[in-house]
Amino acid sequence: MITVIHEHKTLDVDARIKDNDLWLSSKDIEQKLGWAMKPEGLCQDEQCIPYPSDSEGDCLENGYLNVSKFWDLMGKPILHDEMKETWLLGAGHKERAEKLASLDAPDFSLPDLDGELHSLSDYRGKRIFLTTWSSW
Repeated sequence: MITVIHEHKTLDVDARIKDNDLWLSSKDIEQKLGWAMKPEGLCQDEQCIPYPSDSEGDCLENGYLNVSKFWDLMGKPILHDEMKETWLLGAGHKERAEKLASLDAPDFSLPDLDGELHSLSDYRGKRIFLTTWSSW
């Protein structure tokens, strides 16, 4: 099993690693990443990324798709740890720029000293002060 981090979710998937690339089954791509493999390419909502015609064999193999190649085609970063057990499928520069321009912080939850979870969204419309500390 491989751990994939995508859109603030941690997913356990049955993946293949081949030549430093991440290969996922069509089932995992659709159910866990939200993309559908169609004859015209990899699709999500109205967006479709066509399979590269000159190297289609390099993208599809026995029901698995080379996700690394598609993330690169979309201009999105893909990273992995040294052991290739954890992969990050990052957002593209346009998506990151839109989030930054909105000045809206992403929602997250953290426990207080008593262990009670508090979410940032609980305080929308209110002024709050966030501080962090690390010993390293």
